[in-house]
Amino acid sequence: MALLVAGAFFMEILDATIIAPAIPAIAATFDVAAVDVNVAISAYLVTVAVLIPASGWMADRLGIRRVFLTAIAVFTLASLGCALSASLPMLVGMRVLQGIGGAMMVPVGRLAVLRYSAKTDLVRAIALLTWPALAAPVVAPVLGGGIATLGSWRWIFFVNIPIGVVGLLLALKLIRGGPAATTTPFDWRGLLLLGSGIAAALIALEHIRVSGTEWRLVGSGALAATVLLTAAVWHLRRTSSPLVEPAVLRIRTLRITVSAGSLYRLVITAVPFLLPLMFQLQFGWSAFSAGLMVAALFVGNLTIKPITTPLMRRFGIKRVLLVNGAVSVAWFGLLAALRPGTPVVVIAAVLYVSGALRSIGFTAYNSLAFADVDGDELTHANTLNAAVQELAAGLGIAIAALLLTVLTSYAWTFVALGAMLAITLVETLRLPGDAGAQVSGTR
Repeated sequence: MALLVAGAFFMEILDATIIAPAIPAIAATFDVAAVDVNVAISAYLVTVAVLIPASGWMADRLGIRRVFLTAIAVFTLASLGCALSASLPMLVGMRVLQGIGGAMMVPVGRLAVLRYSAKTDLVRAIALLTWPALAAPVVAPVLGGGIATLGSWRWIFFVNIPIGVVGLLLALKLIRGGPAATTTPFDWRGLLLLGSGIAAALIALEHIRVSGTEWRLVGSGALAATVLLTAAVWHLRRTSSPLVEPAVLRIRTLRITVSAGSLYRLVITAVPFLLPLMFQLQFGWSAFSAGLMVAALFVGNLTIKPITTPLMRRFGIKRVLLVNGAVSVAWFGLLAALRPGTPVVVIAAVLYVSGALRSIGFTAYNSLAFADVDGDELTHANTLNAAVQELAAGLGIAIAALLLTVLTSYAWTFVALGAMLAITLVETLRLPGDAGAQVSGTR
């Protein structure tokens, strides 16, 4: 079940940005400006972010199995619609439909894994669910660029169809979970406030560019997001049946994962965004060469994965987070030291280790998130964590672009990101020494 949900997670994250390298080809097909095609990316991201908070209630009301199966079917059919789109408005509409499927597919699938896994098996399950978030942002530019170069951009969406069909067949056999015995009324006001606030934030972030940022739009979006999200928190804390229960943040391990873990994801999401730009614009490499080099991050993610769980079992989650965090901060200094004359082998080695560190840290935070969450609180904790992580991923790219604009230096941008990562160590120090011991099986 965890492998199936991981595959769905990979597909959902991959489709968020895989069309970016194909934007010029899509623009040529529809006879529009390339900048206009960005709305197809934004429409998907905003739809996923807005609807994630509703996924927990739907899972309780309709059942995990029914929602997950429907989500895969919707995502697959929407992918076919994207591939067959005859105009940009049609493509955007199909991307919104894809986002609806993605918003239901991943959080509900993760909830199934959390609910039906024993605490002792949770670290192994979370490790499987972690690699898509690490791998997809790195693989997307290479895969999207390769498909667009060697064939038609429409194949970016066609490849989802056989994957979706296989996923649906496996889900019929593996996913279980019926409706809850009792369900609370749906919190429409909470969805409107929370969804609108997240959408405003992502729209503002999406319009931050390395050059040519529309600061008036970004500022108004940030202001709207602040007001809406503040109102959402006020509403959620006072209503009897909230869409997301803020009270779950009283659980220390979940609270630190939401704060420090989100900052960690923000920083590591920025790296695959910055590296291709640096390799092309500063080093003078081709897009293909830059994409291949960034793939070293993915290799690091993949090869370290088998030992992440044994590391947490041997040393404990807190110690792993502290050591990994300290080394990661230092490694940002090495990223900042890369220059056009640096040997390719050295660059590849730095990126490989950086990918391994990302994998260890992200797996540890994800394992910690639900270590002390049980029963009905799992739904609220899963929904809250998913929404915050989605926002952090979008914020990572925007912050990286903003830092690069202000500092006008890739080296100083990596230094600034390393300083941000160091803040997570302060939060980690507040964890008890045995944090997450029941899921990691620390000896």
